[in-house]
Amino acid sequence: MGKTCLLARYRRDEFTYDTKHTIGVEFATKELEVNGKSVKAQIWDTAGQERYRAITKAYYRGAVGALLVYDITDRETFNNLKRWLSEVQGHADPNIKLMLVGNKSDMEESRAVSADEGQAFAEQNNLFFVEASALKGDAVNHAFEQVIEKIFDHHVTRVKNLEKIGTSENQNNIQLQGESLDVSTKPTSKNGGCC
Repeated sequence: MGKTCLLARYRRDEFTYDTKHTIGVEFATKELEVNGKSVKAQIWDTAGQERYRAITKAYYRGAVGALLVYDITDRETFNNLKRWLSEVQGHADPNIKLMLVGNKSDMEESRAVSADEGQAFAEQNNLFFVEASALKGDAVNHAFEQVIEKIFDHHVTRVKNLEKIGTSENQNNIQLQGESLDVSTKPTSKNGGCC
């Protein structure tokens, strides 16, 4: 499907043809700016193989964002989406932000799943949708950053609502599906200064 390749493209703008399957879970971070605020995304790349399902389920707990990835050239990966979606929804935060990503958009000649099918599945399940190419980098940043922005917006709204009712929340870590996000509410500084 290419989850690891999508993450490598997003995080380091790299692509490797001989990427090995993820064993269990791998971890990465990326810093970016969202709405003038510094955000540090902690991203967990979970294994897709059946034998690792017991391990990866534990990483869904507390997750508030996820990319569900299928390979547009492999119908079976698309058919497995219902099961993956059910697992994520069954173990993650109820307000989880989900992005459906059809990977390998550069392989149009080998397409087995139409963009319309992907869009229809996304609409039926209230998911954001994009087709991307880890190889060429098309729409990869958009996929990750749209989910991160939605999580950030939800977090900011939640904090504002808690402040209105007089509750303080001292937690800046948010899980992004197997992927987590450290949200700093301090404005980013162009001068690199400390406080």
